[in-house]
Amino acid sequence: MGESLDWLPDGAPFSPRFGDRYHGIAGHGLPQARVAFLAGCGLPAAWAGQPRWRILETGFGLGLNFLVTWAAWRADPQRPRILHFVSCEGWPVRAEDLLRAAPDDPQLRPLARQLAEQFWGLLPGVHRLSFEGGRVLLTLLVGDAQAMLRQQQPSADSVYLDGFSPERNPEMWSVHTLRAVARCCRRGTRLATWSVARSVRETLAQCGFVVHKVPGVHPKRENLQAVFDPPWQPRPGRPPLPPAGLAEGSAPGHCLVVGAGLAGAAVAASLARRGWRVRVLDAGHAPAAGASGLPAGVFAPHVSPDDSLLSRLSRAGVRLALQTLGALAAEDEGMAWQACGVLEHGVDAPMRLAWDEGPGLEWSRPATAAQRSASHLPPGASACWHVRGGWVRPLALIARLLAQPGVSWQGRSQVARLQPAEGQWHAFDAAGQALATAELVVVCAGPASAALTGAPWTLQPLRGQIAWGLHAALGSCAASAPWPGQPLNGHGNLVPRVPLPEGAAWVLGATFERGRTELPPTPAEARQGLDANLGRLCALAPALGAALAPCLRRSGGAAGAVRTWAAVRCAAPDRLPLVGPVEPRAQPGLWVSTAMGARGLTLALLCGELLAARLHDEPLPVEARLARALMAERLALP
Repeated sequence: MGESLDWLPDGAPFSPRFGDRYHGIAGHGLPQARVAFLAGCGLPAAWAGQPRWRILETGFGLGLNFLVTWAAWRADPQRPRILHFVSCEGWPVRAEDLLRAAPDDPQLRPLARQLAEQFWGLLPGVHRLSFEGGRVLLTLLVGDAQAMLRQQQPSADSVYLDGFSPERNPEMWSVHTLRAVARCCRRGTRLATWSVARSVRETLAQCGFVVHKVPGVHPKRENLQAVFDPPWQPRPGRPPLPPAGLAEGSAPGHCLVVGAGLAGAAVAASLARRGWRVRVLDAGHAPAAGASGLPAGVFAPHVSPDDSLLSRLSRAGVRLALQTLGALAAEDEGMAWQACGVLEHGVDAPMRLAWDEGPGLEWSRPATAAQRSASHLPPGASACWHVRGGWVRPLALIARLLAQPGVSWQGRSQVARLQPAEGQWHAFDAAGQALATAELVVVCAGPASAALTGAPWTLQPLRGQIAWGLHAALGSCAASAPWPGQPLNGHGNLVPRVPLPEGAAWVLGATFERGRTELPPTPAEARQGLDANLGRLCALAPALGAALAPCLRRSGGAAGAVRTWAAVRCAAPDRLPLVGPVEPRAQPGLWVSTAMGARGLTLALLCGELLAARLHDEPLPVEARLARALMAERLALP
C-alpha cells in the first residue's frame, strides 16, 4: 500500500500525482545519483575516518540516492562507523514499485531487496529502517518536508536537495523549505542538487549557502553544488530535545550499564555499535535474572481510535524489534522468536483503529471472521489482527544484544552506590567494594533505578506472575484443547506454543500487582496469581479457557504440570519509559533507561536507540514530540 505509479513505454516510472517521471530521463538516474549527489557532496572522501556521517535528503522518491550511498559506504574501507541517511517523503511508493524501479546493478539489486522488505506501514511520521546490523540507518520523515524538518531538526553533514522539479513541486524548493534545510546544517555542510534554476540558486544564497554551478550529468549541462557558510553567525534553532550529549569532538569511551535485562542489553548494544566499550553490571548469576527472564512474551503494536502517543511509540518499537530479531542467527529463528501475527481480543470494549485504509492496515486491521474462528473466539467477538506482531524468548534476544562486539557482562555485581569523582563514575557494592569505573553510566535497574540515581522520581513497582508449562505435562487435556494458531493479546496474553529444548510450552499471564515487591510470592499469593491468570484466559479465549481451566487448577500443585514465574517491573507515574540524562548539569554522565512497565519487549530497543541518538546528536528514531514524552528530565520539570 502506498503511492501508485504508472510506467512509461521506455520503462521509466511516472508519478500521476506530480505529472512527471522519476530519474529525469530513463537510464540517467544512476549516474545522477553517483555523480550529482554522492560525488557532488565530496563523498565518500569527506566521511573517511569519521565516527558517523549524517546525510539529509529532501525527496526519497524511489530510494536510488540512498542505495548508491549505502553501496559506497559498504565498499569504503574508511567508512564511518554509523551512516545516517534522513530523507523526507510526502508520498511513499509501494515496495513492489521501489523494487521494480531499482537499477539492474549487481551491487544495488541486493540492497534494493533489503530496502523493499522493510518498506511497509509508512504512516505519516518518523520511521527508522535499519541495515547492516544497525550501522546504516535510514530515517524516513513521512509528511510535508518543511514541517518535518522544523519538527525534527536533524543535524546534517551532507545534503541531497532532490525531488520533482520546482515547476512540478514548488513547495519542495520554496524559501521556507530551504530555510528549514539550512537550520539542519553546520558551517561547512556541503549540498548538491541537479537543479540550477535561478530561484533555487537565489534562495540557497539567501539561506547562507555559497553556490556554484558545475558540469552536469547528461542530459543536463549543469548541476549545482553549495557549501553552508553564511556571512553572519547562524543562530541555533530550538533543538527538539534539551542538549545533553557529548561535547563536540568527544570520542566514545568507557560506559557502565547497570542491569542486564532488556533495557540494559538494548542500551549496551546501541552504544557498542557507536564505539563505546560497555561493561554491563548485574546482580544475577546470568543475564535476564529479573523481570526480563520470562519464558516467552508477546510483542505487538498498541491501537487506539485517535492513534495516541503510545500507539505511535509502540509501532516504532515493534519495527525496531523486528529488525533486531531478524539479525538473530538463522538457526535460532523458530526457536527464539516468530513474527506470526497476534490476534488482539477486545474483551470489554470494541476494538477501534485509527484507519480503515492505507498503510495502517499493514500494521493492524480488523480481524476477519476466519481469523476469529481459527482462534476459537465467539462469532461476534471484537478483535483486530496485528500483522507485525509475534512472540519472542527474551533470554535469546538479550544474549544476542550482549554478544555485540564491545560489550562485556559482569555478573554477581550488585551496584549499591554510584559516585562521581574527577570526571568518572565509580560503582560500589553494598560492602563498599569498587566494581567498575567509567565516564558514562546508564542505569537500567528497574525499581532500583530511582534510588541508584538519586533522581526525584517515584517509580511504582508492579509485581507480575505468569503461569506456564509443557504441553506434554498436561497430557490429553492439552492435546484436545482448542489452541489458537498464534498469540492472543488483550487483558493479559497467551503464547500457545513456544519451542523449548525440553519440549513445546505454553505461556499465560501476567498479573499486575501494584506496590508488591516480595519475591517469590507466598504459596497463597501464587495460587491467587494462577486464579487471576486463568480468569484472564477464560476472557481472552473462552473456548480454550473452558477446556483448560479445570485441568490447570487440578494441576496447580503437581510438580512440572503448571509452573509459575514472578518478577517485579516498574512504571513511571505517566506509564511511559524514562530515557536520558538524570540531571545533566548537576550530574553529567549519569543516564537512565528504565520504567518499561509491561512493554519491555516492545519499547526497550527503541529506548536504547533514542538514548544513543541523543548522546551523539544523531537523528531521532521517532517524532520529536514522542522523544520529549520519554525524556527522563520530564518528571523533574516544574
